[in-house]
Amino acid sequence: MTISIKPTASGSTIEQDGSTILTVDGSGNITPSNNLYPKVPAFKVRNTTDQAVSNAVWTKIAFQSEEFDTHNFFDSTTNYRFQPTITGYYHFSCLLRIEGSVSDSYIGLYKNGSLNEYVVSSRQGTAVGTNFIKGSCLVYLNGSTDYVEFYGNLGGTSLNFGYFDTTSNCVLAGHLVSV
Repeated sequence: MTISIKPTASGSTIEQDGSTILTVDGSGNITPSNNLYPKVPAFKVRNTTDQAVSNAVWTKIAFQSEEFDTHNFFDSTTNYRFQPTITGYYHFSCLLRIEGSVSDSYIGLYKNGSLNEYVVSSRQGTAVGTNFIKGSCLVYLNGSTDYVEFYGNLGGTSLNFGYFDTTSNCVLAGHLVSV
């Protein structure tokens, strides 16, 4: 590996193996090149319709709309799952808008088809109307066969994972934290 510092008329550039990795202007401002920081997997998805839920049954949350998905690892059309090809520790955050007469509410992260951990358990008692539950977790994925899906489990009557108009309030986001 060769590191070079090259003066320019307005500052300097720092190169690694002939490619500019940093530019320093005459005022000392440093601008990194795009390849200095690796692009890590990250996504944010939402649901676009109310999704009916049976009482006390784990139901996969159908996140159909991608706000962004940097590596196309989230399947928002068929399986509603995240399956990265990069090994590492991933952080996930989930927010659900729930409606109905709710006695218990849970979000579960399923890894490879089985409940891996409760992301959140909330509300032990009756709540009627619109409510929100949220949670987050950190999970290791092997980068080849591992995948995660998110499920909700609600106790009560007239239940659904809801949304407001065109702005969904059932949101899932995730990103690589460490390899």
